[in-house]
Order: sequence, then C-alpha cells, then structure tokens
Amino acid sequence: MLQIGDAAPDFEVKDQNGQLVTLNQFRGKKVVLYFYPKNDTPGCTAQACNLRDNYEALLAKGYVVLGVSVDNEQKHQKFIQKYNLPFPLLADTEKEVVEKYGVWQEKSMYGRKYMGTMRYTFVIDEEGKIEDIVTKVDTKNHTAQLLK
Repeated sequence: MLQIGDAAPDFEVKDQNGQLVTLNQFRGKKVVLYFYPKNDTPGCTAQACNLRDNYEALLAKGYVVLGVSVDNEQKHQKFIQKYNLPFPLLADTEKEVVEKYGVWQEKSMYGRKYMGTMRYTFVIDEEGKIEDIVTKVDTKNHTAQLLK
C-alpha cells in the first residue's frame, strides 16, 4: 500500500473523451485523485456530486480533480452529462491505475467475495508526492475531508 510521502505512481489512461491523461501533466498543481467503484451507483453519485457542488472551493485551493473507475469512456460520458460533473473521469478499463495505487482489492457483499475498486482518495502535491490518503470516504461530505 502506498504511504503519505511516497511518489505518486504516474499513469497514462484515457479520459471520458478518449484523450490521454498522465499524472505528470499536472506537475506543479495539487491533484485530488479519487477512485470509486462504479458510475451511477448511490455512493459514487453522492461522492461525485459533493465534489461537483464544492468544485469552486477545490479550485480556489489549487486542486485539480480526477475521478478514476474501471468503467469505460462511454459510461463516463453519460455519468458526467447526467450529473453535470465539471472534472474529468479516467477510464481505467485495463485496471492499470487501480493496481498501481493498490485500490483493486478483494471485497465482499452478501457473503460473496469479488475483486473491485476501493473508494480511496489520494491527494498529491505539486512535486508528485502523496500528501494525504483518505481511506474512509464520507461520500456526502468528501470535500470537507479534503479541505480539513
């Protein structure tokens, strides 16, 4: 598991529009890299809408917001349009980013075990170092956790 102070792993993955995005392109900026299980589910929608509703406060603090799930570009486009999300969603369909960040883990629901994306957020500083890791995300108050 990555720790605070570690270099954040770089990646190259497409956003909802098929544009390649790398972490390194945001050097010099603070990045909120949030991982979530699936578009258009109750918790993921609450989290995305909380970040949307407080987006100006995040921008004012100098943050770039990037959401990551293993959903494809088309699902991301629909999710962004449905909820008017102002930030990019990265389509990690090959599970490259979730594995680099250690968030692809065994989960269980109703006694069934399966692999899935943990709801973790990494705050990355201007030099590309991990400044904070939120592992107990409050989906309805996530921005407050980040701006504490």
